[in-house]
Amino acid sequence: VQLQASGGGLVHPGGSLRLSCAASESTSSFKGIGWFRQAPGHERELIAAISNDATPTYIRSVKGRFTISRDNAKNTVWLQMDSLEPEDTAVYYCNVLAVGWGGNYVPGLDQWGQGTLVTVSS
Repeated sequence: VQLQASGGGLVHPGGSLRLSCAASESTSSFKGIGWFRQAPGHERELIAAISNDATPTYIRSVKGRFTISRDNAKNTVWLQMDSLEPEDTAVYYCNVLAVGWGGNYVPGLDQWGQGTLVTVSS
């Protein structure tokens, strides 16, 4: 399976963006799909995940501002980002999810797509 993230851009603080993640085929064999981001000088981190039964999880810094959703028929996952802050500036990636030894979500594929750049700046 291949995944392609899109929808990034330049937005003012407080603005909104909607990212899309299109999968080349069904991802039901994995545990879910996640949105990751990598800010300059930081490691890539999982910020939002949605399980196959559409249960969402978020990291604390985006909870209440970001919403993850999916359409299985379209093999697509979205990330609605509202009340954006300069700290949200990063390259955003999507990946399928597996469950690691500690029971947490981990990337399901070693190969990453190009990602989509989100810049929040006035």
